[in-house]
Amino acid sequence: MKKIHQLNVTLLLLFLSFGLTAQVDMAQKNAYDFKVEKSVECTEVKSQDRTGTCWSFATASFIESELMRKGKGTHDLSEMFVVKNIYKDKARNYVLRQGKANFSQGSLSHDLMNIAARYGMMPEEAFSGKLPGEERHDHSELSAVLKGMLDGLLERKRLSPKWKKAFESVLDVYLGTTPEQFTYQGKNYTPDSFVKSMGFDANDYVSLTSYTHHPFYNKFILEIPDNYSNGAYYNLPIDEMMKVIDYAIGQGYSVAWDGDVSEKGFSAKNGIAVVPENEKREDLFMKPGKEKMIDQQLRQETFESYATTDDHLMHMTGIAKDQNGTKYYLIKNSWGEISEYKGYLHMSENYTRLKTVSIMVHKDAIPDQLAKKLSL
Repeated sequence: MKKIHQLNVTLLLLFLSFGLTAQVDMAQKNAYDFKVEKSVECTEVKSQDRTGTCWSFATASFIESELMRKGKGTHDLSEMFVVKNIYKDKARNYVLRQGKANFSQGSLSHDLMNIAARYGMMPEEAFSGKLPGEERHDHSELSAVLKGMLDGLLERKRLSPKWKKAFESVLDVYLGTTPEQFTYQGKNYTPDSFVKSMGFDANDYVSLTSYTHHPFYNKFILEIPDNYSNGAYYNLPIDEMMKVIDYAIGQGYSVAWDGDVSEKGFSAKNGIAVVPENEKREDLFMKPGKEKMIDQQLRQETFESYATTDDHLMHMTGIAKDQNGTKYYLIKNSWGEISEYKGYLHMSENYTRLKTVSIMVHKDAIPDQLAKKLSL
C-alpha cells in the first residue's frame, strides 16, 4: 500500500507539473512578441531625471538621428543649453504679457529649433547643465525660484532692465555658466559655428497635426499650453498624417512625437502603449488584445474634452509588429533605460492615431503628393 501511495503522489506531482508547464507555455505563447521591421539609427537612451524637459531630450535625440542620417557622425547634444535659453525666452514673454502666459518647464520641438537657429547648439561635454558633483538633473527648486521671481516682478508698476541679468544669474547658479567658446573633437567652436559645421538648418523641419477645428492643408497655431511661442502646425487628416509617419520611417527618417501618455493603456515600465477595446482588461500589458478603432471624430472629441492632452514628447525611431500582425511604432523615451526594452516602448497604431497631438519631420520625409497639398 505504501508503494502504491508513493506512486500516486508521484503521478499527482507529474500531472501538476505538466499542467503548470502547459500554463507557462501558453502564457509565453500569448505574451507580446515584437519583431522590428524597420528602425532608424539613433543615439543611446538618456534620462531627463526630475525635470519637465522631455521636449528638449526628444528633439535633441531627433536631431542626433538626423546628423547620423546625413553622415555627420554620432554626437551627444546638450539638452540643457537649449533649456537654459528657453527659460530666458519664456521669462521675457511672461513679463511682456504681464503674467498672462505660460511659464513652466514644458516646451515643444519647434522651440528647440528656434533656439538652434538663434543661438546655436552645443555638445553635452561642453555644457551638461549639472554642477560639479551632481549626477542627476533636478529643476524642481529652480523652476519654483524662477516663477516666484517673475511673479514678484509683475507686482511692480515699473521694471528696470536689471531683472534680466538677475534672472540669468539664477540660471547660472543652478545650471552653471554657459561657455561662449568650447573645444570639441580637437576644434574650437561657438554654439553658432558648431551648428553650421554640422550642416544643420532648422528651416528644414516642419510640424504637423490633425484636428478639424481648423481647415486641413493650412497652418494654424495649435492651442496647447506649452505652445508659448505660438508655433504654427500644418493640419492634415489623420490618415494622411499616419502616412507621413510610415513614409518617413520607411525612408530612413525618424519622427519627433508629441502626445498624451496619461492613458491607462500607456505603461513605460512595461514598454507598451495601446487603446484597449475593454479598458478593464487585467492582462492589458501581458498579451495583445482587441483595440478601439480610431477615427477623426474621436480624435477631435478627446482633444476638445481634454481627454487628450499635450503632456510628453518622445522620439519615434521604428516600426514593429506583434505575433498577431498588429503594427506598433518603436518609441525612444527619456526616462532612462527602464523596462525590458531598455527605455523604449511599443506604441500601437491605434494609440498613435488617437493620442498623437503633433509630430515633427524633415520636410523631405513628407510624400510628394502631401507636400504639394501643403505647398512645401
